[in-house]
This record gives sequence, structure tokens and C-alpha cells, in this order.
Amino acid sequence: MSGKKLKILAIEPYCGGSHRYFLQGLERHSRHRLTILSLPARYWKWRMHGGAVTLAEEALELDEEFDLIFATEMLNLPNFLALTRRRFGGTPAVLYFHENQATYPMPPFEKRDLTYAYINWASLMVADAAWFNSQYHLEEFFQELPRLLKHFPDFQNLTSVAPTREKSVVVEPGLDLAAFDSHRVEKGKVPRIIWNHRWEYDKDPEAFFRALDRVKQTGAVFELALAGQNSRREPGEFLAARERFAGEIVHYGFMPDFGAYARLLWSSHIMVSTAHHEFFGMSAVEAMHCGCQPLLPHRLNYPALAPEEFLYDNQQELVERLSTLLSDRGWLRGDEARRRVARYDWSVRAPQFDEAFEQVAMDTGRAGSRS
Repeated sequence: MSGKKLKILAIEPYCGGSHRYFLQGLERHSRHRLTILSLPARYWKWRMHGGAVTLAEEALELDEEFDLIFATEMLNLPNFLALTRRRFGGTPAVLYFHENQATYPMPPFEKRDLTYAYINWASLMVADAAWFNSQYHLEEFFQELPRLLKHFPDFQNLTSVAPTREKSVVVEPGLDLAAFDSHRVEKGKVPRIIWNHRWEYDKDPEAFFRALDRVKQTGAVFELALAGQNSRREPGEFLAARERFAGEIVHYGFMPDFGAYARLLWSSHIMVSTAHHEFFGMSAVEAMHCGCQPLLPHRLNYPALAPEEFLYDNQQELVERLSTLLSDRGWLRGDEARRRVARYDWSVRAPQFDEAFEQVAMDTGRAGSRS
């Protein structure tokens, strides 16, 4: 494959946040050529229904030929391939799972609509290969899959699970960690805690603020930065915290400017997660690269990102560990955290993606068809 470049049609129906960040990074760092078709990141349910139709129409208008289709789990891949069969009927397709709708935690009092989980399943069946962003994600999905199929009244196709598992592997994402380095600033003398996750129920911000309440009651001195994306009109936990921690807060709200966000991470000492959902953990990796000591729950994909010393088992342990770090900065291990995530920079990950692309193309007889 040396010297050969693949032409890859990358399809993202929900191009925002970490999905866009990932795809743009892959486009910049891959040695292969990616042509991206995407739709704005809104109305996610409609994207999983109608996105395939719109993107199929756009794909049919492209003049060039492609060696590979690379789509995320937000695409209804069977619909897309059916609508473009005269053009892409023989083109291998890779399905990349950032998340899935079978195990994504539901908001309180909302029942799961199995339609979207089934779209993920149908897309997996027609893909030539499926890549999951973590081992935790892959295992959780395939543990849930038989239970999902058993919800249906008959012809549940349980025998199809094993073959789809055989074509599914883990290909961890890359991040442009090197881009953070030009924004490096010194950390201040007052320990700064940062929250850089989405302001959503699945990240459990209430547990985070309860821990801070208890730590503050001990007389601990700290600064607090509340970053991360917020899509809610009334983020109640954060509005309440803004009042309770008015004396500690040095930043409040989403930071669309990358440089400002990078400087905020570099200036922070401790990053805390209380998440109940995290298929990978990009925000944790970013903070660790910038020398933040992570305090992560001992669940989800976090054990793959950080050693035991950075993990906690329950709320009481979180409070105790956080209190220790605030009272004695000698316990901080920012340099160790940074070393742990160096493998996720695109300089490392892009060659591995390229090799995986080439393997799929080779397995389906499309490798090296163009230079």
C-alpha cells in the first residue's frame, strides 16, 4: 500500500461537537483523501431518519469515484446504500460508533424509542466493518444487543449477532492535542478545579456540585471553572451553583474560542468527572494533556484512560480525594496525566486509522485502486 492513497467518502449526518472535531482532525492528518458530506448538528432523530436521503442525493452529484465509505452511527446506512446502489453498490462501507442508541442513557422519565437503536443495528448489519471508539463501548453494545432484539415479537434474528461481532473492532479516536501546546500558560497558586463536560443529565453535574459543597464546608480554598457545552435554556444545577460558588467561580459558560479554552485547561489543576455516560472521554483526555490531575469515576471507559490513582469508587471517596489534592498540591500528578494520553494525539492515531482503512479496502478488493 506504500504510496497509494485511498479516496474516502466521509459521511456525518450530525456534524457538531465531538463528531465534527473528530472528523476535521482525521481529514487534516490522514494521508488518504477524505471528501466530507455532512448536515448540521440539530434534530438528531430526524437526522437518523431523513439524513440518509439528503446525503444520498448529495453523494450522487459528486463526480469522483471512491474507494471507501466512512460513516458514523448517525447515518441510516441501509437507506443510504439503497438510494445510491447504482453508484456505490460495490463500495465498502465502514461504520464508526461514537455512541449508540441502544445503551445511551435516557433522560429522567423518558422511555427509549427502539427505532433508533434498530437503525444502528441495521446499519451494522450492512457495513463491511464496524469500528467502536472504545472497548467498553463495543462490549456494552453487544451485551445489550440480544436484549434489544428480544423486544420484538418474532423473527428476532438473534443468530445475526455473532457475525456482526466478528466484524467489529476498536479504533480509538484521535485528538489534536498538539494544538493545545501553543496556548500553554502557567498554573496559578490557588488550585483550580475545572468542569469541561456537557451540561447534561448523563454527566451528573449535581453529584459534582454536592462534592464541592462538602469540600467547601471543610474550609478548602479553590477556584472553579465551569466550561463545557450547554444546550439547555435553564441548566438548573449550574444556575444554582453560580450563586453558591460565586466567590470561587473564575469562568462560567461554553468557550467557543479554542485558544481561550486551551488556556483555561492549562491554568487548571484538577478536572473532575461524575459521568454516568461516556463511551470514550474526549474532555478528560484534553484536560489530562494540559496537565490537569483527573478525578474520574471507576466505570465507563475511564479505566482505559487513567490508572487507579486517578479513579474513585464512590461519592465519599471523591470528596476525600478532592480535599487531599486541594490541601496539598504535592499530590498532584499533572505530568503523569499528560504522559498517559499522549497516545491519542493525531500524530499517533492517524497512521493507525490509515492502516485500518487500507485493511478494509484490501479485504474487499479495493486497495490501491488509485494513486
